[in-house]
Amino acid sequence: MHRQELAVMFSGGTDSLAVYALAAVGRHPDLPRPTMIHLLHMLNGMSRLHEFPRQRFNVAQEILATKSSSSEQLPATVMVELDMGRLFQGLWLDRFEELMPRYHGKNLVCVACKLAMHTKAIIYCVEHLVPVLATGYARRQEYYPEQNPTFMDRIAAFSEHFGIRTIFPVFDQFDDAQITRHVLEDFGLPSTGGGERKCLFCQTLTTAGAAEIGQYLDDMIPRAGEYIEHKLHGRVREAAQIFPPGR
Repeated sequence: MHRQELAVMFSGGTDSLAVYALAAVGRHPDLPRPTMIHLLHMLNGMSRLHEFPRQRFNVAQEILATKSSSSEQLPATVMVELDMGRLFQGLWLDRFEELMPRYHGKNLVCVACKLAMHTKAIIYCVEHLVPVLATGYARRQEYYPEQNPTFMDRIAAFSEHFGIRTIFPVFDQFDDAQITRHVLEDFGLPSTGGGERKCLFCQTLTTAGAAEIGQYLDDMIPRAGEYIEHKLHGRVREAAQIFPPGR
C-alpha cells in the first residue's frame, strides 16, 4: 500500500495512544507506517490538567524510538493543539435551551463536542494535505453517543465530502479494555489512565439514542460543512456568522 501522511485524533488516552503506536511501527493492516503522523489534540475550553496529553506523547515517542530498527526510523510526528471551543459553543452550549427540545430533551453535549473536533480536523487535513484521519473509537465504549455507528457513519461521509478518509481501525478489535492494555504493554507503553485532559462534561448522563443522534447530526453537519467551506476560502466573516453566540 502506498505510504502517505496520517492524522490521528489524539486525546492522550489509551485508545488513541495505541492507534498512534500501531501507526508509528506499521503493525496494523489499516495503518501502514505513514511518512508522517499528525497527532491532533483538541481544546474544547472545558478541560483541565492540560499537560497530561503532551507528557504522554513525549514518553511514548521516546519508548517507541527504542523499538525501531536503524534501517527504518519512526515516522516524524507532530502533536498539534487545535482550539475548537468556539465551534463547540456554537454547536450546543450557546443555544442548548433551544436545541434540547428538538431532540426529545436529550443531552447531546458530547456529540456536539466531537462534531466540532472532526470539523477542525477536516480543515487541518485539507490545509496540510493529509488524506487520512484515524480515531481510537472502540466498540466497548459504544454507550457514548459519539462512539457508535450512527455517529461514525455520518462523520465518515462528512469527511469524505472534503476528500478526507476518516477511519476507525480499532473499533471492533478494542471491544475489551484488556486488549488495548495488552497492545500498549507489548510496546512498553503506559497502559492505564492519566494521559487525557479531564473534561467538565466527562461522564455526564445521556440517554440519547440513534434517532436523536442522527437527527442532530443531520441538522448540524450541513452547517459545519458551510463553516468549513468559508474557512478554507478565507471568508472569515461568513464563517463566524454560521454559529452566532447565544447573546
